[in-house]
Amino acid sequence: MPHLQHATPAELNLDSTRLQLAYDRLTEWTAGDDPPVPGGAIVVGRRGRIVETKFFGKQGPERDAEAIRRDGMFLMASISKPVTYMAALMLMERGLLNLSDPVARYIPDFAAHHKDETLVLHLFTHTSGMPDMLEDNEELRRAHAPLSRFIEGAINAVPLFWPGTQLSYQSMGTLIVAQLVQQISGLTIHEFLRREIFDPLEMHSTGLGSRGFDRARLVRVQIPEYQIGSDFGWNSTYWQELGAPWGGLFSAPDDFARLCQLWLNGGELGGVRLLSPETVRIASTNRLNDQPDLPEPVRRAQPWGLGWRLNHRGTTGSWGDALGERVFGHTGATGTMCWIDPDRDGFCLLLTSAIRARAPWRLVQLSNIIASAFV
Repeated sequence: MPHLQHATPAELNLDSTRLQLAYDRLTEWTAGDDPPVPGGAIVVGRRGRIVETKFFGKQGPERDAEAIRRDGMFLMASISKPVTYMAALMLMERGLLNLSDPVARYIPDFAAHHKDETLVLHLFTHTSGMPDMLEDNEELRRAHAPLSRFIEGAINAVPLFWPGTQLSYQSMGTLIVAQLVQQISGLTIHEFLRREIFDPLEMHSTGLGSRGFDRARLVRVQIPEYQIGSDFGWNSTYWQELGAPWGGLFSAPDDFARLCQLWLNGGELGGVRLLSPETVRIASTNRLNDQPDLPEPVRRAQPWGLGWRLNHRGTTGSWGDALGERVFGHTGATGTMCWIDPDRDGFCLLLTSAIRARAPWRLVQLSNIIASAFV
């Protein structure tokens, strides 16, 4: 299965002048010895093909960092989440996991602290009340704890609210879904993703965690203050190899473009079908409407699918001002953004190595420019 074929912007009804404006903007932000954005890549796809991937800047944030590699693999951060959820959807289609079941049916200990009524669906839609991070998250990382320690902490976590009544972004809910995959399949989440998703799609430059890859290919990212001087930061061997299901995916731009195209195709790519069209439809449309106890403003203005988020238009979490209501995707703390537009049969993949929270407007500006190129 070859990579997605390249096409000119004109062949895909994309405005080349608009695309060049986005390329120029990221070139500007990655220029100089100490740029605000160390490095990046842009992929735009439409109608089953992509415009040739553009790379920018350096391989890391260091002043003397080498030029970015064309085979560089980016830390996708929270764009890892929909991939983890995709694994669980595959088990759902095989009759091995019901989203309507209490989580405790599969993990009895999860019922601790009144979580017995938390449904698998709540984990998919960030309505479970699970915390985003564990209270001892930093201590676990300092101790180079294995993933099993994080799972144990998540199973025993105290919920923030009654499930299905509020919305709160929850990395630990994603981790519990990863544990469901592990428990049901008998494989680690890392091995399941490789065998069931990456290998069938020939995504040989993608993995949950960096094990098995040349570390020189890994794009180094800016790190938060609490990680400076530590041996557990995003660029550390420990974190890169841990492969956290909520944020540890590494992928090359052309590789992840294949996954975007599979979702645009209704779950199939190059003769390989991983999901049914109906599962793709329900996973990429607002599932908060299925939960009657959620406040109406939340259901309307902060829609979530199953693992994928829809654009939160009219909020500071918006990915772009001219994206339609059916656009779905995700962002990552390391400066990544992905959106998929079924109405325009296209997608946008923005991968950078700059902490997103420091200037979230940068990705939104690039997204606005690229959205305007679809004509």
